[in-house]
Amino acid sequence: MLKLKILVIEDDRSLANVLEYNLSNSGYEVFCAYDGQDGLNQARSRCPDLIILDVMLPIVDGVEVCRELRAESSTRETPIMMLTAKSEETDQLIGFSVGADDYVVKPFSVRVLMERMKSLLRRRDRDIGGADIVTIGRVTVDRIKHRASIDQKPLDLTPSEFRLLDTMIRQPGRAFDRTELIDLALGADTMVLERTIDVHIRSLRKKMGDVAGVVETVRGIGYRFGEKSGEAE
Repeated sequence: MLKLKILVIEDDRSLANVLEYNLSNSGYEVFCAYDGQDGLNQARSRCPDLIILDVMLPIVDGVEVCRELRAESSTRETPIMMLTAKSEETDQLIGFSVGADDYVVKPFSVRVLMERMKSLLRRRDRDIGGADIVTIGRVTVDRIKHRASIDQKPLDLTPSEFRLLDTMIRQPGRAFDRTELIDLALGADTMVLERTIDVHIRSLRKKMGDVAGVVETVRGIGYRFGEKSGEAE
């Protein structure tokens, strides 16, 4: 059985070694990079199943690494867990806005990190395993190809944005509160702020252009996918 590949991009070599030791003992194939540029190079060449990415990196910082990985087809869907000593809300929002799937603040329990990592991998497998294609008006979500499109033109979505759209379009007209969307679209094990959903929705709407109005705000509750054709409001 092939081992899942984990890429750890962390400039603190002692922490990287601890993660490598624990992950290797748990049956993963682990690679380490100690700066952002090497991390990008290894992500492109090794095609890891998951990336653990520090924010404060030399040469290329973690936010830029995440942004570049999400811009490339080979790593666009790879789960990314960001590590940082920063705990400010704005730092978390920046991380999620560039496509991170989860955010862990240092210091952390290695056991907890590994459980959250497993949750990301389970979510990835669930997304890959889906086989439904849903079209409402001009918007189509294809779970087989993990692709969303408008008028058959692909949308360049982060994995979290795709899951949000996929969750809402399958129950058009239903109002989802922010907590539900965190649980259903991002995963119940994901430790995020409710405002994070607003960041994802804002980015999703921007990418949907003149169809953005189909993702409706339900005042005092959250969001829903409109039951109409998908035209802008």
